Amino acid sequence: MMWLRHTWIALTLGVGLTACAPSSVASSPNLASRPVRVATTTGMVADVVKNIGAGRVEVVSLMGPGVDPHLYKPSSGDVLKLDRADVIFYNGLHLEGRMAELFEKMTRAGKPAFAVTGGIDPTQLRALAGSPGHYDPHVWFDVRLWQDAARFVAQVLSDLDPASRELYEHNAELYLEQLDELQAYAEQRIALIPPGSRVLITSHDAFGYFGRRYGFEVRGLQGVSTAAEAGARDVQELAALIADRKIKAIFVESSVPPDAIEAVQAAVRARGWDVVIGGELFSDALGADGTLEGTYIGMFKHNVDTIVGALRGPNP
Repeated sequence: MMWLRHTWIALTLGVGLTACAPSSVASSPNLASRPVRVATTTGMVADVVKNIGAGRVEVVSLMGPGVDPHLYKPSSGDVLKLDRADVIFYNGLHLEGRMAELFEKMTRAGKPAFAVTGGIDPTQLRALAGSPGHYDPHVWFDVRLWQDAARFVAQVLSDLDPASRELYEHNAELYLEQLDELQAYAEQRIALIPPGSRVLITSHDAFGYFGRRYGFEVRGLQGVSTAAEAGARDVQELAALIADRKIKAIFVESSVPPDAIEAVQAAVRARGWDVVIGGELFSDALGADGTLEGTYIGMFKHNVDTIVGALRGPNP
């Protein structure tokens, strides 16, 4: 309970934990008779861990459907989940806000915590304009980068639980093949959208990696983080762009209230252009457990199909 009490103090008051820890995860000798307990932040991170660790891991996720990780504040129940875990995986790149500071302190105190984006080549990250050294955290919208995150998870689990290394490597191989199929699916579907119609406008700037991979111009009403609120000027500037270019559809997000995008829609109509809301996209959270959208692959396909359905134009 001493570890738990210190963790809670660090979480609520920002008090540093000073114990030292190795720079990489060490194997744990007490896993032979039980599953590996893993705590994760977002649903996307939880899903990749479940796939890589299938048959061996017990995963709990702090953030459920519809939860915005940019604004998330952990509860005392979350601290219990973190304390019980053998290893913690989170997204990183400041997606979880100041929780990253907590994870770093926990690692120094001997609780291994890893950002899955640590497995991605930094040169492949999208730098944020005006914020040197900061990067777009929404890496899961590039399937190829998410494959690198999956490989990283497999390596960490193998180091922690070397007796099950072959299982993790086998699971990773199968999952990477599924992600190859997902990439091919996305490319085939998006090819139905004329290049000139590939303009993706959403509640916040979460789809930059998606746009870079599939050739979309991406505009978000809010910035990369939803902590930065959009003002009336932002609404009017985006509305002017939509009306001037006669963009057919804009999109709401499952983890962001729809009010701001609805305000954009109204402002566009006031300018004489009838833009529609093309559907709901999953951005920073997966769908409900037990649904296709409750998995990374199902979520990604839903987004692709929704975007294609709204922007491709009439069927030939």
